[in-house]
Amino acid sequence: MSDEVCIRLRIASDPEALASVRIEVDRVAQSSGFAEDAIGQIMLAVDEALTNVIRHGYGGPCDKPIDVCISRVLSDADTGAGIRVTIRDFGKQVDPAKIVGRNLDDVRPGGLGVHIIRTVMDEVSYAPADGGGMQLDMFKRLSPHE
Repeated sequence: MSDEVCIRLRIASDPEALASVRIEVDRVAQSSGFAEDAIGQIMLAVDEALTNVIRHGYGGPCDKPIDVCISRVLSDADTGAGIRVTIRDFGKQVDPAKIVGRNLDDVRPGGLGVHIIRTVMDEVSYAPADGGGMQLDMFKRLSPHE
């Protein structure tokens, strides 16, 4: 059985609002026992995910809502201990199967967010959210070495 407490944030789709999410992710990841390099990776994945919501889900307006839930997972029979971050937007719904990173052989700026998220986090799932928009659930397992 999972033992999670979720810190809920509602931010605007404004890049300046990402700092408040980073502060909470850092705090929860530190209290969970993650090493500094792992915390940096988690924050990068969350930044990329939120940037994708702003850019692709909403198309750029800075006044749309984004709900973020950051959970410290103490124990779970399926996943173990770690951190879970759920991001829910109210923008465009897309087929989760079409959310893929671009080919890494295609050398050009940008477009690596999905690849970074899937590489950094242990579990990643996208789903259409009830009432419109998308929900992204990411989980990073706490390594026994941390």
